[in-house]
Amino acid sequence: MECVMGVVGRDFAVVAADTSAVQSILVHKTDEDKVMVLDSHKLMGASGEPGDRVQFTEYIQKNLHLYQFRNTIPLSTAATANFTRGELATALRKNPYMVNVILGGYDKDAGASLYYIDYIATLHKIDKGAFGYGSYFCLSLMDKLYHPDMTVEEAVDLIDKCIKEIRLRLVVAPQNFVIKIVDKNGAREYARRDLVGDNASVDAATTVTA
Repeated sequence: MECVMGVVGRDFAVVAADTSAVQSILVHKTDEDKVMVLDSHKLMGASGEPGDRVQFTEYIQKNLHLYQFRNTIPLSTAATANFTRGELATALRKNPYMVNVILGGYDKDAGASLYYIDYIATLHKIDKGAFGYGSYFCLSLMDKLYHPDMTVEEAVDLIDKCIKEIRLRLVVAPQNFVIKIVDKNGAREYARRDLVGDNASVDAATTVTA
């Protein structure tokens, strides 16, 4: 029941994901970070089979670092999206990665951008998007509330509305989420929305037991 989502604002991109590691009927952990910081100005939110997700995101991250070491300049967000798509397409004909990706980044010349890449190597540049069962609830909210000139506060509020709807309506909903942002100042964690675990707030715990 994974959920990964992202939106692009005026000069930033936000990528959020649940933090549950689940197998069958068991929740193994509630602090699994599924939004990887690829480099100083790129984020990759991924959903899919846990082994594929971890290996593929680390593989992309290390190849971006290798490219920068060899060429002294980083790949742009668009180039990273096309590289990621190429690796998925190559693997598709050998040993496919069951991974879906929301890639967000910021470039000095192009500004913020967001890309949708699924496990069969479909690539689209988007303004808003989501993967997983949570997308059934997120996409309609995004269609209604999204606008291109969103501020950071408006974008995070939209993500919070999506998280609230997922918790309310998804039958086996993940309870904890991480929100990360990338802008001219770099990629970083913005906030966590935890209902269970050591980091859960008192108000959130009250909401669960009410």
